Amino acid sequence: MLTLAYIGPGAGFAAMGSFMILFAALALGLLTLFSLPFRLLFLLFRQRAKGRFRRCVIVGFDGLDPRRAAALMDAGRLPHLAGLRATGTFMPLATTCPPISPVAWSTFATGVNPGKHGIFDFLNRDPRTCLPELSSARITPKGAELLRKSRPFWHLLGERGVFATILRVPVTFPPERFRGLCLTAMCTPDIRGTQGEFTVFQTDPPAGATTGGRRIQVTVTGAPGARRCVQSALPGPTLRGQERSLPLSVTWKAEPGLRGQGSGFRVQEQLEAELHVAGRTVRLRPGMFSPWVKLTFRAGFTRVDAIARFLLIGTEPGFKLYVTPLNIDPERPALPISWPASYSVYLAKRFGPFATVGLAEDTWALTEGVLDDVAFLRQAHDIHAEREAMFLNALRLTRRGLCACVFDLTDRVQHTFMRTAEHPAPAIDDAYERCDATLGRVMKRLGPRDLLFVLSDHGFTSFRRGVNLNAWLRENGYLALKPDAGGEEYLLNADWSRTRAYSFGLAGLYLNLAGREAQGIVPRGETQALKDEIAERLRALVEPATGETVVHAVYDAAATYTGPYVDRAPDLIVGWRSGYRHSWETAVGRTDGPVLADNPGKWCGDHCVDRAEVPGVLFCNRPLAFPDRGPHIADVAPTVLEVWQVPLPGYLDGAAWKVK
Repeated sequence: MLTLAYIGPGAGFAAMGSFMILFAALALGLLTLFSLPFRLLFLLFRQRAKGRFRRCVIVGFDGLDPRRAAALMDAGRLPHLAGLRATGTFMPLATTCPPISPVAWSTFATGVNPGKHGIFDFLNRDPRTCLPELSSARITPKGAELLRKSRPFWHLLGERGVFATILRVPVTFPPERFRGLCLTAMCTPDIRGTQGEFTVFQTDPPAGATTGGRRIQVTVTGAPGARRCVQSALPGPTLRGQERSLPLSVTWKAEPGLRGQGSGFRVQEQLEAELHVAGRTVRLRPGMFSPWVKLTFRAGFTRVDAIARFLLIGTEPGFKLYVTPLNIDPERPALPISWPASYSVYLAKRFGPFATVGLAEDTWALTEGVLDDVAFLRQAHDIHAEREAMFLNALRLTRRGLCACVFDLTDRVQHTFMRTAEHPAPAIDDAYERCDATLGRVMKRLGPRDLLFVLSDHGFTSFRRGVNLNAWLRENGYLALKPDAGGEEYLLNADWSRTRAYSFGLAGLYLNLAGREAQGIVPRGETQALKDEIAERLRALVEPATGETVVHAVYDAAATYTGPYVDRAPDLIVGWRSGYRHSWETAVGRTDGPVLADNPGKWCGDHCVDRAEVPGVLFCNRPLAFPDRGPHIADVAPTVLEVWQVPLPGYLDGAAWKVK
């Protein structure tokens, strides 16, 4: 599910060239608002490809687990999914190796294995430096570049005259030109250039480092019983080599009658504060999110627009104000977030501001203790509602062709509330019910010639124990450290002259290969023997206290993938058993600590395990016939292409299902 937000904010980028994007977006905004429906009708009537169905609708629920869905359907809590099971199709959906969101959704879009689209994890490591980089997008002073290779099936449809609307499908940033509409999703940055960095203003001094956000200490002025005030500045993007900020203040009147309200804060029952930022005054009530607030950062003639929501958590005895990541303003996008560029402007004019950052549900603020469960769930459900409104509008406009949307609610809630897979928290079942209700509203808008697929990229399991793979490599003699080495991240403490293997990210293990890594020592002639040796020893890893096997399988990339980008893959992919996962330390290239350790944090559910442990799910409103191996996420692309009788490219790895 998460890009760099799994391990911390991403690398920054200089916001440049935004003026022309903003000018074009504004010039086209009003025209798009009124002309888009007519343009869609014109394009739809030009459709050349013929098919059995008028429209194909794809609803993606990220992380929807077939086992949990079946249990809730049996309990009568998911009536619309149960209806599809009764009259159409319900099956587990085999997913990618590894079953990680950018990998699986890239295979969904292209119909090929990772060796052909080049996405193997949330992160790549630069073999020259071992520093992290996003696997799916690169942002430079010249703009944004999509790193996923191969072509999405909606591009092939467009070439045959089939129109498509693609909403929030992961790994679509920056958007590509094609015959249709697209709003980007995963890996869309905030205006600071991170994958979603929150800000919190608080009177308490920050206690240690904060992952995924910034804590800014403030002072409250004003006597008790009088008007009180906090003044500070909201950090923004780096423009012309300097971080820009906006003055910010919050004022309120503190009076007797305080009551307790979570996180150790006490607030007035009827307290109302005023936020002053960017020339706007916003009324705040403790525990209630503000509407989206427009923010403009300037440096000379350069202007970058953002939107954010504010949450006043408490005022007495300590002040605390949470600010969401600074999302790109869809009405004035500083980076392209839609195709065409005017599409996000149309959506903002039609529905108002909405979340644009790829990972909009702020899991880091929850895991860092800034948001409590109630606030996080409110935020996640609000984002789901925004997306549902846009999708229902897209269904109304896309009368023929393809209409697809991915919802993230189930993924984000399971990551943060699945302490055990056997007894999930009520919030998880509530999220499943919310998605089922959304599906019901979608189904009301379908006709007899509409084909509906509901699917997920993977399932879910608990994340009880972390495995520090670098510590295991160190203990087994494959990774050596410099003398007196500490716990530096990104393997900065590795002695590369004696290191033969290392790990980075959430699934893989790399050899320190001569000629590939900057300081590689493993000769290419010894590669296979070393991989076989490490894999065999990893499969023997067990819990010392119970003897429980930790590893389900170890995959050799050379035997698992095919295609021109296999050399980008980790040399080995570890498929953990349910309950285990690459530790947080491994994800950022740390080598210290024990091999196995409990995971006590709020991020307690995951899917970065063996693909057999977390299959996705597939529903259809019609019966389907599958290949003997059963359905695979790579099959969606060829199936949809065959719906419109588009010849299948020979490079596809998926097989088309027969729609009965």
